[in-house]
Amino acid sequence: RGLTDISLLESFIHLRYVDLSKNKLQDLSPLNSLSQLLWLKVDGNLLTSACMQELPYLQVISFDRNCIKDMEGITHPLLTNLSLKENKIQTVLSLSCDQLFSLQILELRGNKLKSTAGLSLPKLKKLYLAQNTICSLEGFEKLEQLETLHLRDNKLEALDGFCTSMKCLQYLNLRSNGISSFQEVEKLQVLPMLQALVLSDNPCAEESDYRLEVLVRLPHLQRLDKELIEQDEREEAEKIRQTRQEKEKVRTTRWGEKKEVKRKKKN
Repeated sequence: RGLTDISLLESFIHLRYVDLSKNKLQDLSPLNSLSQLLWLKVDGNLLTSACMQELPYLQVISFDRNCIKDMEGITHPLLTNLSLKENKIQTVLSLSCDQLFSLQILELRGNKLKSTAGLSLPKLKKLYLAQNTICSLEGFEKLEQLETLHLRDNKLEALDGFCTSMKCLQYLNLRSNGISSFQEVEKLQVLPMLQALVLSDNPCAEESDYRLEVLVRLPHLQRLDKELIEQDEREEAEKIRQTRQEKEKVRTTRWGEKKEVKRKKKN
């Protein structure tokens, strides 16, 4: 409706659901008096900040398609769902991890993030980071309850940053990045519950034996690029894995024997 002033809302202190999308708002301070607010949607405005006074019962906020540059001032203790899709956010280091201890869903698709540092959110279950410029993965250690992670359309060439504490991660989307080596895929072995992986439109997905090479390294996968793993694929991958393990065992034994011979000659 082209609204620029919502000061009238200050007197409606019992409002619980407010949708102010598709206006021209630059200031949300009149909402600070709405202490009973549960749900807020302000998509498609002219906001440059998401900073608001702490609202004790607020559970869902959507700030999509604004001009917000950082995550400072988001401190609502019962917030479970936060969406900041298609803004201009460059870092999440200003995220109030101590206050957002209830957050379960975080949507940051279509921003300008280069790193994931700062995402220490212990209750987070779903994290959407597609369409950024992320080239490094950091700060995942505390995401112990994360189940879904979207990293499609970023600048990842390496998969360092995943860790054993991510024991609940089941779905990982890495489509359209720069993963060229299966050695990088091997780093995903630290994710014990990973069931579905999307790697299409990466350089490694162009290899003729792509599905088998992924399955050799990640035998517990149920889906790759949204296609179920067939039983014959699983059996063939298992044979390849066993063959390679035997070769590695022989190589290690021979190396040990050579080392022992050199040691005896030296003595």
